[in-house]
Amino acid sequence: MHFNRSHTVLFDLDGTIVRSRDGIVESIHAVLRDLGHEPDLSIDLTWVVGPPLEELIAHILAHYGDDRVQEAMALYRKHYESEGMHKSPVFEHMRETIETLSAKGVRLFVATSKPRHLARKILHLRNLVQYFDGLSGARDDDSGAEKPELIAAVLREHDIRREDALMIGDRRFDISGAHANHVRALGVLWGYGTREELTEAGADALVTQPSELLGAINQQFAAAGAHPHS
Repeated sequence: MHFNRSHTVLFDLDGTIVRSRDGIVESIHAVLRDLGHEPDLSIDLTWVVGPPLEELIAHILAHYGDDRVQEAMALYRKHYESEGMHKSPVFEHMRETIETLSAKGVRLFVATSKPRHLARKILHLRNLVQYFDGLSGARDDDSGAEKPELIAAVLREHDIRREDALMIGDRRFDISGAHANHVRALGVLWGYGTREELTEAGADALVTQPSELLGAINQQFAAAGAHPHS
């Protein structure tokens, strides 16, 4: 595989590197109970992994006729940090993929809607933090969680040329955020977005399983090298 030191890969965190759904959903259910609601367990909350926190909390509370968004966000942070984030195992083969890219000199970054300090804690918990050159995330109050701005910040702060960069994520936010910065984006199908969602968002390619990711990344960089002005 032909990687070089100008190549840069930006990873989403939840649903791309770590399987975080259970910890997030359990934290949301705990918040609802704190606010006096009985969680409706028939509702599939898989979609909550990816959007900015304020947006998803407001949507969920509306189902219960509740508008205490700021209070719910504070409760969520407490539950997630004490328990939820510990339920975020690394997807099979992702550790090896990250280690291989790092060993080949590829610059690696995380761009996540999670608060930066929580994302860093999860990378520490999973012994992955040393492979990344930087991390772009929301502020502690969950503001600044939009993917276009997060990706732009990585490119700007680390002097990365957009043609040398590739975003990898499981939701439409990752794809549209990359394309807003004229960066190519791979959609991954082991996370929480559907094939339809990622295709409609315009993913440059789709990857079915983590063991195929290295090859897909290599193909994207090879194509960029053959068409440097595309």
